[in-house]
Amino acid sequence: MNRRAVIKNLALVVSSAVLLPSCLKNSGTPAIALKHLNINSDQEKLIGDICETIIPKTNTPGAKDLNLHLFVLKMLDDCYTKKDQLTIVKGLTEFDNVVQKKYNQSFSDLNIKDREAVLVEIEQNAKKAGGAKTPAGRNTKPQKTVDANPLFAFYWAIKQQTLFGYTTSQYFMTKEIVYELVPGRYNAHFPVKNLKQT
Repeated sequence: MNRRAVIKNLALVVSSAVLLPSCLKNSGTPAIALKHLNINSDQEKLIGDICETIIPKTNTPGAKDLNLHLFVLKMLDDCYTKKDQLTIVKGLTEFDNVVQKKYNQSFSDLNIKDREAVLVEIEQNAKKAGGAKTPAGRNTKPQKTVDANPLFAFYWAIKQQTLFGYTTSQYFMTKEIVYELVPGRYNAHFPVKNLKQT
Protein backbone atom coordinates (compact mmCIF):
# COMPACT_ATOMS: atom_id res chain seq x y z
CA MET A 1 0.00 0.00 0.00
CA ASN A 2 1.16 3.52 -0.76
CA ARG A 3 2.48 5.08 2.44
CA ARG A 4 1.66 8.64 1.36
CA ALA A 5 -1.98 7.76 0.69
CA VAL A 6 -2.32 6.13 4.13
CA ILE A 7 -0.81 9.17 5.90
CA LYS A 8 -3.03 11.53 3.88
CA ASN A 9 -6.19 9.54 4.72
CA LEU A 10 -5.19 9.29 8.37
CA ALA A 11 -4.70 13.08 8.54
CA LEU A 12 -8.13 13.56 6.98
CA VAL A 13 -9.80 11.24 9.52
CA VAL A 14 -8.06 12.89 12.48
CA SER A 15 -8.94 16.43 11.35
CA SER A 16 -12.57 15.38 10.80
CA ALA A 17 -12.70 13.90 14.29
CA VAL A 18 -11.35 17.15 15.73
CA LEU A 19 -13.88 19.32 13.85
CA LEU A 20 -16.92 17.12 14.48
CA PRO A 21 -17.52 18.06 18.15
CA SER A 22 -17.37 21.79 17.36
CA CYS A 23 -19.89 21.33 14.55
CA LEU A 24 -22.24 19.39 16.81
CA LYS A 25 -21.85 21.88 19.66
CA ASN A 26 -23.38 24.74 17.66
CA SER A 27 -26.34 22.71 16.46
CA GLY A 28 -28.79 23.65 19.19
CA THR A 29 -27.38 25.39 22.24
CA PRO A 30 -26.69 29.12 22.43
CA ALA A 31 -23.15 30.40 22.94
CA ILE A 32 -24.02 31.84 26.36
CA ALA A 33 -25.38 29.94 29.35
CA LEU A 34 -28.93 31.04 30.14
CA LYS A 35 -30.84 30.04 33.27
CA HIS A 36 -34.38 31.11 32.38
CA LEU A 37 -34.65 31.69 28.62
CA ASN A 38 -35.10 28.64 26.44
CA ILE A 39 -33.67 29.52 23.04
CA ASN A 40 -31.56 27.63 20.50
CA SER A 41 -28.57 28.71 18.43
CA ASP A 42 -30.76 29.67 15.43
CA GLN A 43 -32.78 32.02 17.62
CA GLU A 44 -29.55 33.43 19.06
CA LYS A 45 -28.35 34.08 15.50
CA LEU A 46 -31.66 35.81 14.70
CA ILE A 47 -31.26 38.10 17.72
CA GLY A 48 -27.68 38.80 16.62
CA ASP A 49 -28.89 39.79 13.15
CA ILE A 50 -31.57 42.07 14.60
CA CYS A 51 -28.98 43.75 16.84
CA GLU A 52 -26.66 44.17 13.85
CA THR A 53 -29.50 45.76 11.86
CA ILE A 54 -30.14 48.22 14.70
CA ILE A 55 -26.42 49.07 15.05
CA PRO A 56 -24.68 48.08 11.79
CA LYS A 57 -20.95 48.00 11.25
CA THR A 58 -19.70 51.13 9.50
CA ASN A 59 -16.39 52.82 10.23
CA THR A 60 -17.24 51.92 13.84
CA PRO A 61 -17.88 48.40 15.19
CA GLY A 62 -21.35 46.98 14.78
CA ALA A 63 -23.45 45.06 17.29
CA LYS A 64 -21.93 41.70 16.36
CA ASP A 65 -18.39 43.03 16.72
CA LEU A 66 -19.24 44.03 20.28
CA ASN A 67 -21.20 40.80 21.00
CA LEU A 68 -24.26 42.86 21.89
CA HIS A 69 -26.60 39.94 21.17
CA LEU A 70 -24.98 38.05 24.07
CA PHE A 71 -25.45 41.10 26.29
CA VAL A 72 -29.10 41.32 25.22
CA LEU A 73 -29.68 37.64 26.00
CA LYS A 74 -28.04 37.96 29.40
CA MET A 75 -30.14 41.03 30.26
CA LEU A 76 -33.34 39.29 29.15
CA ASP A 77 -32.36 36.23 31.18
CA ASP A 78 -31.39 38.09 34.35
CA CYS A 79 -33.54 41.24 34.51
CA TYR A 80 -36.99 40.38 33.19
CA THR A 81 -39.75 38.51 35.01
CA LYS A 82 -40.63 34.97 33.99
CA LYS A 83 -43.92 36.19 32.53
CA ASP A 84 -42.14 38.85 30.44
CA GLN A 85 -39.52 36.32 29.32
CA LEU A 86 -42.25 33.97 28.08
CA THR A 87 -43.91 36.87 26.22
CA ILE A 88 -40.60 37.86 24.62
CA VAL A 89 -39.78 34.29 23.54
CA LYS A 90 -43.29 33.99 22.09
CA GLY A 91 -42.64 37.27 20.26
CA LEU A 92 -39.38 35.87 18.90
CA THR A 93 -41.27 32.96 17.33
CA GLU A 94 -43.94 35.34 16.01
CA PHE A 95 -41.25 37.63 14.55
CA ASP A 96 -39.72 34.71 12.67
CA ASN A 97 -43.16 33.65 11.38
CA VAL A 98 -44.02 37.18 10.21
CA VAL A 99 -40.77 37.44 8.23
CA GLN A 100 -41.18 33.94 6.74
CA LYS A 101 -44.74 34.72 5.69
CA LYS A 102 -43.90 38.08 4.08
CA TYR A 103 -40.55 37.28 2.43
CA ASN A 104 -40.62 33.48 2.26
CA GLN A 105 -37.18 33.36 3.87
CA SER A 106 -35.59 33.92 7.25
CA PHE A 107 -34.57 37.32 8.59
CA SER A 108 -30.90 36.29 8.36
CA ASP A 109 -31.25 35.65 4.61
CA LEU A 110 -32.77 39.07 3.87
CA ASN A 111 -30.70 41.93 2.47
CA ILE A 112 -30.01 45.00 4.61
CA LYS A 113 -32.86 47.10 3.16
CA ASP A 114 -35.44 44.38 3.78
CA ARG A 115 -34.16 43.83 7.32
CA GLU A 116 -34.48 47.54 8.05
CA ALA A 117 -37.96 47.60 6.46
CA VAL A 118 -39.11 44.75 8.73
CA LEU A 119 -37.94 46.53 11.89
CA VAL A 120 -39.32 49.92 10.84
CA GLU A 121 -42.71 48.37 10.04
CA ILE A 122 -42.90 46.63 13.42
CA GLU A 123 -41.93 49.83 15.25
CA GLN A 124 -44.51 51.89 13.35
CA ASN A 125 -47.23 49.30 13.98
CA ALA A 126 -46.34 49.23 17.68
CA LYS A 127 -46.60 53.02 17.90
CA LYS A 128 -49.95 53.01 16.07
CA ALA A 129 -51.28 50.33 18.40
CA GLY A 130 -50.30 52.48 21.37
CA GLY A 131 -47.86 49.85 22.55
CA ALA A 132 -44.83 50.29 24.75
CA LYS A 133 -43.13 53.64 24.52
CA THR A 134 -39.87 53.96 22.66
CA PRO A 135 -37.01 53.04 25.00
CA ALA A 136 -35.30 56.08 26.48
CA GLY A 137 -31.75 55.44 25.26
CA ARG A 138 -29.53 54.60 28.18
CA ASN A 139 -32.19 53.28 30.50
CA THR A 140 -30.43 51.21 33.14
CA LYS A 141 -33.47 49.12 34.01
CA PRO A 142 -35.67 47.03 31.77
CA GLN A 143 -39.15 48.35 31.17
CA LYS A 144 -41.44 47.76 34.13
CA THR A 145 -43.97 46.00 31.94
CA VAL A 146 -43.54 44.70 28.45
CA ASP A 147 -46.14 45.18 25.76
CA ALA A 148 -49.09 42.77 25.81
CA ASN A 149 -48.46 42.01 22.14
CA PRO A 150 -45.59 39.46 22.09
CA LEU A 151 -44.17 40.75 18.79
CA PHE A 152 -43.98 44.32 20.05
CA ALA A 153 -42.65 43.19 23.44
CA PHE A 154 -39.87 41.24 21.71
CA TYR A 155 -38.95 44.14 19.43
CA TRP A 156 -38.85 46.80 22.18
CA ALA A 157 -36.86 44.54 24.53
CA ILE A 158 -34.25 43.77 21.87
CA LYS A 159 -33.97 47.40 20.78
CA GLN A 160 -33.78 48.76 24.33
CA GLN A 161 -31.11 46.33 25.46
CA THR A 162 -29.10 46.70 22.23
CA LEU A 163 -28.94 50.47 22.67
CA PHE A 164 -28.18 50.12 26.37
CA GLY A 165 -25.44 47.56 25.66
CA TYR A 166 -23.87 49.77 23.00
CA THR A 167 -23.89 52.97 25.03
CA THR A 168 -22.35 51.20 28.03
CA SER A 169 -19.83 49.11 26.07
CA GLN A 170 -16.11 49.55 26.59
CA TYR A 171 -15.73 50.67 22.97
CA PHE A 172 -18.35 53.43 23.27
CA MET A 173 -17.15 54.64 26.67
CA THR A 174 -13.50 54.83 25.62
CA LYS A 175 -13.60 55.68 21.90
CA GLU A 176 -16.83 57.60 21.31
CA ILE A 177 -17.11 59.47 24.60
CA VAL A 178 -13.93 60.98 25.95
CA TYR A 179 -14.42 61.18 29.68
CA GLU A 180 -12.65 63.89 31.62
CA LEU A 181 -12.43 63.78 35.36
CA VAL A 182 -14.27 66.68 37.03
CA PRO A 183 -13.45 69.60 37.15
CA GLY A 184 -11.73 69.01 33.79
CA ARG A 185 -8.63 70.64 32.42
CA TYR A 186 -7.55 74.19 33.08
CA ASN A 187 -7.41 76.42 30.01
CA ALA A 188 -5.57 79.65 30.83
CA HIS A 189 -5.81 81.04 27.31
CA PHE A 190 -9.50 81.35 26.50
CA PRO A 191 -10.73 84.18 24.24
CA VAL A 192 -13.30 86.43 25.86
CA LYS A 193 -15.56 88.69 23.79
CA ASN A 194 -16.05 92.31 24.82
CA LEU A 195 -19.38 92.64 26.54
CA LYS A 196 -21.40 95.82 26.91
CA GLN A 197 -21.54 96.89 30.50
CA THR A 198 -24.99 97.74 31.76
